[in-house]
Amino acid sequence: MAENEMSGRLNEMSGRLADEFFTPGTSSFAEFLSAHRPALLPTRRPLPEGVRAGADQFPHGTTVLALSYRDGVLIAGDRRATMGNVIAQRDLEKVHPADDYTAVAFAGTVGLAVDMVKLYQVELTHFEKIEGIPMTLNAKATRLAGLIRQNLGQAMQGLAVVPLLVGYDRAAPEGAKGRIFTFDVVGGTYEKPDFHAEGSGSPYARGSLKKLFHKDMSRRDAALAALQALYDAADDDSATGGPDINRRIFPIVSVITEDGFERLPEPETEALTREMVEQRHSHPDGPTVAP
Repeated sequence: MAENEMSGRLNEMSGRLADEFFTPGTSSFAEFLSAHRPALLPTRRPLPEGVRAGADQFPHGTTVLALSYRDGVLIAGDRRATMGNVIAQRDLEKVHPADDYTAVAFAGTVGLAVDMVKLYQVELTHFEKIEGIPMTLNAKATRLAGLIRQNLGQAMQGLAVVPLLVGYDRAAPEGAKGRIFTFDVVGGTYEKPDFHAEGSGSPYARGSLKKLFHKDMSRRDAALAALQALYDAADDDSATGGPDINRRIFPIVSVITEDGFERLPEPETEALTREMVEQRHSHPDGPTVAP
């Protein structure tokens, strides 16, 4: 055993922090873990070389979406996780705040995605504490892309994570402060204007948003458009869960404005969902044009 590793073990046993915590280093918490505790990284290899995960072996989350509106940006997701043709969870939370002005949602392998989101949250906090300033939104997107790139080995084994990042950019021009970033499995970063969706139901959600989105939407209009899009996705994609009125399980809808991150209160989401479902009784395919 190396001397520094032995020293670290002794410090742990005595209840003191190991030496690496007192050594100047990078502002990236992920790089710190990679150097000193790589086994704690969610991107560590979970399967032996050459082994692929079966599609029905691990819970997968599906449709998440985002759209800009008058006051900022909205992000939402359904609640279903599936394992093959089995519903693994009905109330999964796929939308999480990353910091006060940034949120991330995910589609893909649930276990890896949840760990990656937690690591990303710590990454942003760690940077701000070390550097004394918050990251820019572009830098936040770059950091998340780096975490996804580290997960490439697992993605090639069938354990992909595809996040959706949104933020309120106080440095952006008026009317363009709500920004949306999407990624591919190799860490490619793409900024999307107006709206975007990820997951197996995303083609149907994007089609719905294409007809419903318009500039200068109010918060209510944006939330209803997101709920309509998730409903359309669930209507055509079995892996996407629609609103469960009986169990009172509704999509998660959150917004980010100049006041920061806010998850819509459940009574508000429930009222909007019930209003939308009631409209579907007379118009099963939903609204056809933007208001």
